Amino acid sequence: MTLATFDALTAAVPGALSSAEITVGQIVHTGILECPPDLLLHEAARRMSAARVSSILVVENDIPIGIWTERDALAVDFDHPDSFDRPIRDVMSAPVRTVARDLSLQELAVRFRDEHMRHYLVVDPQGRRCGIVTQTDVVLNQGIEHYLKLRKLDTIIKGNLQPLPPSAPLGEAARQMRDAARDAVVVAYEDGSYGILTERDLTRLVAERAGNRPVGELASRPLITVGEDASLYRVRCMLSDRGIRHVGVLRHDGSLTDVVSFADILSGMELSYVQELQHALRQRDLALNASQRNLHLAEKIIETTLEGILITDDKARIISVNPAFTRLTGYRPEEVIGRNPSMLSSGRQTPEFYQEMWSRLQREGQWQGEIWNRRKTGEIYPELLTITAIKDRDGKLTNYAAVFSDISQLKENEARIRHLAYYDPLTGLPNRRLLEDRLQVAMAHAHRHRKRGAVLFIDLDRFKRINDSLGHEIGDRLLIEIARRLSACLREDDTVARMGGDEFIAVLSDLTDPDDAAHTAARIIEALRRPVEVDGHELTVTTSIGISVFPDDGRDPAVLVKNADIAMYRAKEEGRNAFQLYQPAMNARSLEHLALENALHRALDCEELVLHFQPLVQHDTGQTVAAEALLRWQHPELGLVPPAKFIPLAEETGLIVPIGEWVLRAACLQHARWREAGHDHLHMQVNISARQFRDENFTALVARVIAETGMPAAQLTLELTETMLMEDSERTVSMLNDLRALGVRLALDDFGTGYSSLAYLKRFPINELKIDRLFTRDIDRNPGDAAIVEAIIRLAHSLGQRVVAEGVESAAQRAILARYGCDLMQGFHFGHPTDATRFLLSCQP
Repeated sequence: MTLATFDALTAAVPGALSSAEITVGQIVHTGILECPPDLLLHEAARRMSAARVSSILVVENDIPIGIWTERDALAVDFDHPDSFDRPIRDVMSAPVRTVARDLSLQELAVRFRDEHMRHYLVVDPQGRRCGIVTQTDVVLNQGIEHYLKLRKLDTIIKGNLQPLPPSAPLGEAARQMRDAARDAVVVAYEDGSYGILTERDLTRLVAERAGNRPVGELASRPLITVGEDASLYRVRCMLSDRGIRHVGVLRHDGSLTDVVSFADILSGMELSYVQELQHALRQRDLALNASQRNLHLAEKIIETTLEGILITDDKARIISVNPAFTRLTGYRPEEVIGRNPSMLSSGRQTPEFYQEMWSRLQREGQWQGEIWNRRKTGEIYPELLTITAIKDRDGKLTNYAAVFSDISQLKENEARIRHLAYYDPLTGLPNRRLLEDRLQVAMAHAHRHRKRGAVLFIDLDRFKRINDSLGHEIGDRLLIEIARRLSACLREDDTVARMGGDEFIAVLSDLTDPDDAAHTAARIIEALRRPVEVDGHELTVTTSIGISVFPDDGRDPAVLVKNADIAMYRAKEEGRNAFQLYQPAMNARSLEHLALENALHRALDCEELVLHFQPLVQHDTGQTVAAEALLRWQHPELGLVPPAKFIPLAEETGLIVPIGEWVLRAACLQHARWREAGHDHLHMQVNISARQFRDENFTALVARVIAETGMPAAQLTLELTETMLMEDSERTVSMLNDLRALGVRLALDDFGTGYSSLAYLKRFPINELKIDRLFTRDIDRNPGDAAIVEAIIRLAHSLGQRVVAEGVESAAQRAILARYGCDLMQGFHFGHPTDATRFLLSCQP
């Protein structure tokens, strides 16, 4: 079907304009960005970027003498900074090409194609400047959406894409775009993702006087992509709606084959069809009063329309079909002429369906609806069918006309939308919405048959650590395998749904005893604990499961889920990798947990938080040289709340950030009081939480507290854990260096219990290692622990780091650590954490 036919159909609608009737003056952007010829290139580029335009007109004495466009930015030499300071007259394109304001959009499209231009200056009959028109304006205003919907993306892709590595210099990107006549390059990253660098980006970089930096730092990520089966209309809409000018094209196997832009769409419009459109419209206007011409036009429309058309006589015998009928059904005209349309029947509709269809045709003269028909190949497909009874002037039935279109794609899209509404896109499991329906049905079934049902709340233990250390892609692939194993552990009538993150819920029906749910939970725990191989990483996941039983633990789905959730948290508290059946007492415990959380919100304002201090002593002299500040909560009713009970709660709620700031400030103020009392030799150790460290303003906070409290930076040590430092190594190194620049010392706490990466240990600017009590508590009884501790001390000393041993509780442990050369020791052998006054008394010689 030609574009002429489509535009003819469009123009038949009152008020519609064809592209031949639209003039350049109707679409031109009237605002022109202008500059003098002596303006420096980087300033011209800055003005273009600020105005978000693709060209700047060079004017001298009110006469346009040249134009500089985003395409011209490809010629800039990024290796030489002085190239940004050249006057624009040296690099502009001249002379300026112009088009008349009354030129038709169709003629403009032809000129863009034949003259290989991308911008024209629009002038009126007197030669006055009216604006700038671009290829993008043509694509957005052609008015040939029907044609764009017909054409697939694979008809215009070139397929010669050559992505650049992230390390490629900016100049290489410009050269590739210039040599390949492309307006963008793709950057392929090592993680399999892509970025894009466009002419507009180069213009911005000219404005910034950017040097020849690696493109991996400059490209926009991620690259928006579509499949190669997408229509040009969809791509045009995507570019317009998202305000972008390029989109990546993916093959069926997911690999990137090309990048297309508005210019590519324009080149794919087949402008010869557009000219034919203009001719067809003129012919139609001349033939409006001639019935023979009208009949000819109608025949052409029937021949070229996308919809299949068949015409029968009054006895429902086929007498004519159009080419679209053959394309949609596979039958040639000679194979169907004289036959009844029932030959296309799929057999899916009942005789009653057809009886109702013909009855309505006889009553109303028309029938429309969805129907399933069969192609010549035997394939069954859905179609939207309209049948009209045609009568002569005397009211006698002469023909039936049927118009139909294949709606397979529409059905697939509807099915996809329904699937997205009820299923998790990552794992394919039911989501929360579908779970609610399944749970209602399962409970109703159990009630009707007087059986039990169960809800299992399944939460993966410490899954966040995998995401933080290995990345979300590895975490997602692990979740897919977890979902597969969960499904395999359940019966066909059971349901498992993903609630989000690493939480799943299983619904078990037709249970005779709660032990059945417990057996299923045990089976799930055993299945999930088997190692999973993902990209060379052997990952082991444990899980905590809470179980609530219908009707024992509730008759309402929301109550059952809540109680299963409470039981799951109890399983975590009991050591994880286990399951717990819900008990009413757990709800009271949950309420207590909530009350504790509410009280913690008030603890800071009510000055209920206090610091205790534990000494760090030198192994040779036994002198106390430092104090570790330890947070305590003095609740007015509960008394001294153990840290293990409220610190995780503070982390979970985010309160650890303001609380952490209070701890740092209070410790520094206490140190000032100690200095006033003559104990200026003491150092202060302060623990930093993961949430504090991730705050981008953390370094500024430390600097502010030091300045406000007068704390000597060299006497302040911040203790960080291995897990915190592993989350984002580049950012972490930068932040640690900024902290060291303040003068503070940095300690790696709990060393040996996390990743203990020697590469990171070498890379991070750490002053001291704190050996976890896990290794020191049995050092006098376990040769293995002793060997590990000795190795850590030697390693730290070889890197110039001081070593602190935690958990020292006996003279024997102290003697062994002293023999290994441990610098400082800390533990109950030297003193328990206590308030500031008692701490000073314990420091007296």
